Amino acid sequence: MAFGALGDRLQDIFSRIRKKGRLTENDVAEAMREIRVALLEADVNYKVAKDFINRVKERAVGSDVLQSLTPGQQVVKIVHEEMTALMGQEQAKLNTSSKPPNVILMVGLQGSGKTTSSGKIALWLRSQGKRPLLAAADVYRPAAIRQLEVLGEKTNIPVFSLGDKVSPVEIAKQALEQALTNGNDYLIIDTAGRLQINEELMLELENIRQAVNPGEILLVIDAMAGQDAVNVAATFNQRLEVSGIVLTKLDGDTRGGAALSVKAVTGKPIKFTGSGEKLEALDPFYPDRMASRILGMGDVLTLIEKAQNAADQAKIEEMEEKLRQARFTFDDFLEQMQQIKKMGSLEEILSMVPGVGKQLKDIQIDEKQMGKVEAIIKSMTPQERENPALINGSRKLRIAKGSGNQVQDVNRLLKQFEQMQKMIKQMGDDNPLLKARRKKKDKKKKKKKKR
Repeated sequence: MAFGALGDRLQDIFSRIRKKGRLTENDVAEAMREIRVALLEADVNYKVAKDFINRVKERAVGSDVLQSLTPGQQVVKIVHEEMTALMGQEQAKLNTSSKPPNVILMVGLQGSGKTTSSGKIALWLRSQGKRPLLAAADVYRPAAIRQLEVLGEKTNIPVFSLGDKVSPVEIAKQALEQALTNGNDYLIIDTAGRLQINEELMLELENIRQAVNPGEILLVIDAMAGQDAVNVAATFNQRLEVSGIVLTKLDGDTRGGAALSVKAVTGKPIKFTGSGEKLEALDPFYPDRMASRILGMGDVLTLIEKAQNAADQAKIEEMEEKLRQARFTFDDFLEQMQQIKKMGSLEEILSMVPGVGKQLKDIQIDEKQMGKVEAIIKSMTPQERENPALINGSRKLRIAKGSGNQVQDVNRLLKQFEQMQKMIKQMGDDNPLLKARRKKKDKKKKKKKKR
């Protein structure tokens, strides 16, 4: 999970701080040393980590913090605010032009995920009611053009291509003309990368930029590259003046150093993050939400947005009522599994619920084994799904045989489900998901009244 190692370290440090009734300057200094080590181990740029710690320490040793009733919570609040500022403070939206099409030039090294990210952004734009056009301007990498065409076929988004015998600059020019003719409001140009930065690559990109005057130059970097990714970002920015960053493979990087460093080093905001192979696995980047997830505070707003995209309104309302009444059956569990598959990684989803990720840390649900779980649940009778307490030894044996599993597998699932039920009962009406949903509903009601 993204930031997994860093998040665990920081949460352990803050847990110790919170347990102390009062904090001294020595307590704060010791905590800052540990946080600094955690950041460096997460591959955060050395200067970025040093400046971050200095800012936090300067605020944390003030009298308002040390003499407050909850100094530990105050320190966590300061770290959250500074981490949010470090990653950009507010969400950076795509630049838009008064005269479409809005041209987005995708740049980066080979293997960073430019082509896939181009398809993902096009799909995301269409979900916002836009009409994007993809342009295949990578004429060097074998099958690059075909890869983009396949993405276009999967998403039903048009792809402009002139083959690999025409210069990328000419392809970009004609793609712009096509977008103007067809009324596309966005043109996304997928360009070639190299295994390393070289003069030929930069000159070609500069020529394309001059030919089509893009309103957005998005640099795609691989989060797993760590400090190398930040160095690449700095070099591309010097030559092309990029407008934003797309951070890919965030789900494969447990450290997160690139995400925490790239804004501070380049001054350019992260606009999107990719966290999976699915074309829907692209999210606009919200610094405050990411800081909350790193510090174990969850990310309820993103979770709700994902849930709303995955499920229809009627099902959301039905589940909201069941959560409020602390009623959650195996049938509900099965239905939610189907929705989770649409929402993304199970581990990522759990990390968005405040406190839940930590509580379920030792519960291993292998996403590849979801089929096994479904088989077990479907081998239960309707009564057993409604009331798991009915499942005794002989029933477990029958369920195991019927699903092609072992009794131990059935026991494991029952234990996990019992823990989930307990957690839901403890939350009740204090469930953060329900609170956020109610808050959102209240806002909508107020808007309607104003109209």
